[in-house]
Amino acid sequence: MSNADKFDAIGIVVDWIDACKKRHLDTLLDLYADGATVECCEGGSFRGPSEIKRYWGPRLVRQAVGSFEIDALFLEEDGVSLDYRGYDGHAVRTHFRFDDTGKIRLT
Repeated sequence: MSNADKFDAIGIVVDWIDACKKRHLDTLLDLYADGATVECCEGGSFRGPSEIKRYWGPRLVRQAVGSFEIDALFLEEDGVSLDYRGYDGHAVRTHFRFDDTGKIRLT
């Protein structure tokens, strides 16, 4: 049984995109495990709540019109993939991996 079978992985990702869209940083951070890592395509890696907050905080504040709209969302063997409009309105694909409790451990 995969982690995605133990909890609603799709629902967690929808909660994630909703928190981003509404600029609810605390709600977004609550979706991540304590030791989670955000790896970004700009060449950085952010680990733990304070670094993830440092990554997402400014992006949520300066989000463009049409950002955080879902283009595609699908289960994978080891998590969920999400195609969406990033904070700047550009197309992004993010892969979500979860811990056993349903918290995001890696994006």
